[in-house]
Amino acid sequence: MKVQVLYFAWLRERIGQGREVVETEAATVADLVAELRAREERYDLAFSDMGAIRCAVDQALAPVETPLDGVREVAFFPPMTGG
Repeated sequence: MKVQVLYFAWLRERIGQGREVVETEAATVADLVAELRAREERYDLAFSDMGAIRCAVDQALAPVETPLDGVREVAFFPPMTGG
């Protein structure tokens, strides 16, 4: 399946792009992260601390265990603060 993957803030800087279409066999967001990390060192470094990364699936905050079946977009970003 093809999924639009978006990277924000320092993730975008480390990976070197803000978005890409990824062809994946991943069943969950965690599986997608594992596939991305295996691609190149820049992805591995960007996703090395998942405690510092949040994700959204089709524009809704989601845990990494979220299934990707039917998903069109996954976004990764640092934790947000409000105020």
